Amino acid sequence: QVQLVESGGGLVQAGGSLRLSCAASGLTFSDYAMGWFRQAPGKEREFVARITRSGVNTDYTDSLKGRFTISRDNAMNTVYLRMNSPKPEETAVYYCARAKYVLGSRREYEYDYWGQGPQVTVSS
Repeated sequence: QVQLVESGGGLVQAGGSLRLSCAASGLTFSDYAMGWFRQAPGKEREFVARITRSGVNTDYTDSLKGRFTISRDNAMNTVYLRMNSPKPEETAVYYCARAKYVLGSRREYEYDYWGQGPQVTVSS
């Protein structure tokens, strides 16, 4: 069965850096676009970033303004989210997910498998 196992969450200071990893198994990883979402306390889950199968094309929510980078290593079946200069309001549970469709999506319902979601806490 498909499994997405995330790691790298924890506490980071505002202005610091953190990298999340999501290791996939039970699928041909290079066949799927992948995405990252997050859910802050009391808020709905929201799109963060997506990456196409080859990793050539990426897309980010507008608020990130180049601070986060999504990448993937198809040989390692892993997708990453590098968070540079995170802000306290970006404290959330971060989820990786497998896209149903080739180009991925910003829409949550177009993802079919999800990781467990590590907590990321950004201190001021």
